[in-house]
Amino acid sequence: MKFFKLTIALFISLLFITEAHSAPTPTKQQIEQLKKLPKSQQEVLAKRYGFDLDALELNSNNSSNQSVNENTSTVMPRSSANNEQAAELLDPEAKFKPKSEELELFGYELFSGQPTTFAPSENALVPDDYIVGPGDSFSINLYGKEFSSEEVIVNREGFLVLQNLSPVNVSGLKYQEVVELIKLKIEQEIIGVKAFISMGKTRSIRIMVLGEAYMPGAYTVPSLSSITHALFVSGGISKIGSLRHIQLKRGGKVVSELDLYDLLIKGDSSGDVILKPGDVVFVPPVGKQVSIKGAVKRPAIFELEKNETINDLVAMAGGYAANANSRKTVIERYTKDSFKTVLPLDNSLQENIQLKSGDVLTIPTSSEAFNNSVTLLGAVTYPGNYAWSDGKKVKDLFSSLKSDLLPTADFDYALILREINEKADIEVYQFSLIDAYNNDPKSNLTLEADDVVVVFSRYQSKTEEENALKSLALTEEQLAHQRRVQLWDEFERQEFYKFVNLGDELGEEQKLSGSLTDNTAENADNITKLLSTQEEELDEFEYAVFSRKKLLNPIIAKLNQQSSHKNKIKVFGIRGEVKYEGLYPLPVNATVNKAVIAAGGLNEASYLGRAEITRFTNNENIEHVSVDLSDALDLSKADSYDIQSKDSISVYPIPNWQNDLRVKIAGEVKFPGVYSIRKGEDLKSVIKRAGGFTQFAYPEGAVFTRQAIREKEQRQIDKLSQDLRRSVASQSFTKSITQSNLNYADMDNLISDLADIKSVGRLVIDLPAIEMGVVDLTLQDNDALYIPRENNNISVVGEVNFSTSHLYDSRLTVEDYIDRSGGFKAGADEGRLYIIKASGMVVVPDQGSWFAVANNETLSPGDTIVVPLDTDQIDNLTLWSTATQIIYQMGVAVAAISSL
Repeated sequence: MKFFKLTIALFISLLFITEAHSAPTPTKQQIEQLKKLPKSQQEVLAKRYGFDLDALELNSNNSSNQSVNENTSTVMPRSSANNEQAAELLDPEAKFKPKSEELELFGYELFSGQPTTFAPSENALVPDDYIVGPGDSFSINLYGKEFSSEEVIVNREGFLVLQNLSPVNVSGLKYQEVVELIKLKIEQEIIGVKAFISMGKTRSIRIMVLGEAYMPGAYTVPSLSSITHALFVSGGISKIGSLRHIQLKRGGKVVSELDLYDLLIKGDSSGDVILKPGDVVFVPPVGKQVSIKGAVKRPAIFELEKNETINDLVAMAGGYAANANSRKTVIERYTKDSFKTVLPLDNSLQENIQLKSGDVLTIPTSSEAFNNSVTLLGAVTYPGNYAWSDGKKVKDLFSSLKSDLLPTADFDYALILREINEKADIEVYQFSLIDAYNNDPKSNLTLEADDVVVVFSRYQSKTEEENALKSLALTEEQLAHQRRVQLWDEFERQEFYKFVNLGDELGEEQKLSGSLTDNTAENADNITKLLSTQEEELDEFEYAVFSRKKLLNPIIAKLNQQSSHKNKIKVFGIRGEVKYEGLYPLPVNATVNKAVIAAGGLNEASYLGRAEITRFTNNENIEHVSVDLSDALDLSKADSYDIQSKDSISVYPIPNWQNDLRVKIAGEVKFPGVYSIRKGEDLKSVIKRAGGFTQFAYPEGAVFTRQAIREKEQRQIDKLSQDLRRSVASQSFTKSITQSNLNYADMDNLISDLADIKSVGRLVIDLPAIEMGVVDLTLQDNDALYIPRENNNISVVGEVNFSTSHLYDSRLTVEDYIDRSGGFKAGADEGRLYIIKASGMVVVPDQGSWFAVANNETLSPGDTIVVPLDTDQIDNLTLWSTATQIIYQMGVAVAAISSL
């Protein structure tokens, strides 16, 4: 930072040095900037950068007897601009520093603008009562017998000297009188000629601007100038000058007084009189100043008269803002004991209370909360705030469920959030929209002021919702409403979070999890873990806008926030055979029936004979309550099955219930295809249902895959790939790696290729034995069986010179097949050769006599001979042993499906 400041200072100093002179000399543009600064700041800069301020003649116009014509401006930027420019020159980082916002003095910026703002125009209309004097000019145009035009100036003696006419004394006459006099004279002395007379340039007059003007002194101004023009050419009024009592003195007496507030606030310019030569405009010191801030249209510091009240001050500030709370107005006042005090203000006293100099009047803003309203949020057509009246019910919010709700709305589950105390704690009421619309007293609840009604979507994920909407014949208007759903965050979400007194950035689930863990026994199931696997896999943006997941999070967080050791958190959990497992707010008069409705209803597999409630007792012990679910869902009995805070409801599936289990049979069977199976059915029965094998089938080479095995193998491959990558990373600079035949880039490519391997999930089976009933294989969902054609070849893969397949010949040995493939490569591991049978089984021949037995006992049609890589000759690192494991697995997989 010191280096940065030094660089900036050096750069600024170099700007003041020219190449032609050794002494520092500011440029023309820099001189103009210096002229705009006060003399004290000019001197600081001159001293710092070493140039002669007097030689530049920057302040030649600052004398007390300043004379300025109508084309020269003395208007200077006010102190705020001066201070900013000086601060940037003295400290280049000043512009980046925070600036405090303070109240400004009202009206003082009026004369600190551009010079042309208030300068009188030469083309302005001259009033009839304008007093003509020396220096004024007239334009005289003659027409008739003669045509001429001339410009005549009133001389110092007050005469107008007209061509071919005697002089006319016009000094002291009014403009209209001069015009009539000249017309009459011309018509009398030149017969047949008429005249058109107009005012040319007006004369300049000399006046004085004294007192608390920004630049007091003597000025030469046009004769049509008024008091405001005089203030303008003098730079305006200083910060301690009065805007209310600007005096015009003529001959030592006050002839007029201007209140600039009349001009600024009311637009009344009657006090802005025309000046005469020798007039003095005097600006006295400011009087009583009072500040007003807060909910007014123009907060500022105003100058008040003795008889002006608070109402007058508010009127000067433009009146109250729309959100002003005038009943809470306070006055800050200095006391005689060097302290400040705050005075509350009653509206009835505003007419009479007298403000003192230095008072600060503060008008606070009103609360953003609505009064006597009901807020409707969620999957509704017209969300927002609605008027509330005593006795209003839920049904009164909807004229038609079809038009007032979105097509995705859940008619069975909706909530009312109601504040119950001054701390803004809430309680939850659950109801059914369809029952409320049908005047069911249990659902058509009576609303109270400030209630929030939340309507949910009946879908949890965006994908489900979008697919459902595609199947509906929506009107153009309904489609437009669906598009506006994406704007929910702009209004509804913010309003929702405001109501529950939570910030949008609150980590609801994290806070909730921690709180529940603290409040429950260590040996209890944590009810925050009741979310199903499907919900946990969804990302936040994948949930529907009005899903239970999104809308319930802030509600549950609020309930968690308001809980204490005396007031348990009002939530319950439900899991098992329901549509939407999870954590839900506990409504008033909660029952098992309401809990099931909140979870979207039961699944097809749910068992109605029994459910279980896990409950925490008062001493934090756990008890399990068995529930007859069919009775709990019976509306006539539902009220007797109530639930309590932190209850966890488990809904079980029907015993031996199964979903649609399917297996696939492909290849050489009479009727290949997908077959539905019952739980516990074996492979033999499914093959029989498929019509059995064809005459071309080769059962010994059947390939059987299972989903569970595929997932397990994939996890193992992924883990091996990760271990391999860590091994390379940790040993990338060791000697063994650098001496390897592969460089790091090749190794990285190898690891990437291995990581992309997809497992097959093959289960090695003896299909002929299964068909004969010797072995049983119970099927699982998504199992697949492929029966290939009879395969009469032997494949040779791995470290041979030419990997290929050969026609099976019972007379040939393993050595013969390897020779026919070009023999072993230099890197082949002959001692670890193995054979993959057509069934998928791996056979490692006996090292002592494998050539002898290979011919008759080991090789069969469809077998694959695998010659692995000799890793000992390349490197002993874990890198190669790990890679070899993956390659072996891939060899098995490739050989297994090579005939498919």
